[in-house]
Amino acid sequence: MGHYTKCLIIGSGPAGYTAGIYAARADMQPILYEGFQPGGQLTITTDVENFPGYPNGVQGVQMMEEIRQQALRFEVDVRDGEIVEVDFTQRPFICTADSGQVIEAETVIIATGASARWLGLESEKEYSGYGVSACATCDGFFYKGKTVAVIGGGDTAAEDASYLANLCEKVYLIHRRDELRASKAMQKRVLEAENIEIIWNSVPTEIFGISSQFSKKVTGINLKNTQTGEGQSLEVDGVFIAIGNTPNTAIFKGKIDLDEDGYIITKAGSSHTNIAGVFAAGDVQERNYKQAITAAASGCKAAIDAERFLNEVE
Repeated sequence: MGHYTKCLIIGSGPAGYTAGIYAARADMQPILYEGFQPGGQLTITTDVENFPGYPNGVQGVQMMEEIRQQALRFEVDVRDGEIVEVDFTQRPFICTADSGQVIEAETVIIATGASARWLGLESEKEYSGYGVSACATCDGFFYKGKTVAVIGGGDTAAEDASYLANLCEKVYLIHRRDELRASKAMQKRVLEAENIEIIWNSVPTEIFGISSQFSKKVTGINLKNTQTGEGQSLEVDGVFIAIGNTPNTAIFKGKIDLDEDGYIITKAGSSHTNIAGVFAAGDVQERNYKQAITAAASGCKAAIDAERFLNEVE
């Protein structure tokens, strides 16, 4: 039969691991499922320079491994695999892992995070990993001295363009509007970089390249002007998609209140969802800040909320 726990944590970024640390220290003996991307989105970034306590910065992978080790030190039961099904209609909640393992949980903390969004072009799929990427910090190194395009206009796109400008000869930043949504500081960096050229009011229609049985690589991108409908071709060696994230909430649809974009709705100032005993933390319920530190803080809140909930119920 299944395993019983006072607290099941679904997900393993800064939110999940921090929830684990707090829940374990409160003697809730939590079980944590790491999901399809152990360590979360931070494992696909390079330098994290804004997390307190690392004065010289730290690699995202290293930081997540250290937080994971901290969770293990307090005997969080960290498991490989994903939770694929949940039943929140009664307590204890019944959750099933991809291994078939059934967990009965008095409380559940959802920390499944978010994933990069794609344009949805056929050619994007075809060249994914061969010149198309959603992670500039992971793949930028391969484009040293080359020409690349970044698609988007928010902080992610501006950050990616600035990062790539240090490596690449030329960066096109392609945005469908006529002004960036990025923060003023990020905009300033982009506008002042000599090798970043912004192409306004434009959307990609196709990514093209050479595709034979021997090699596959991107050679350019076709754009359409959203105002005039005019087409334009750019020669590029790589295309970086930076148009935001989608929360990983597919398995919670119909089980819990989500907003129109699929984010879990939590009660203001807390981690409480609409189901008593189910809590949410990190990027899965938070679209404003999307920082490692805010995710970690919300994991802490969720564990404290879960502990208080159990005390009240008992």
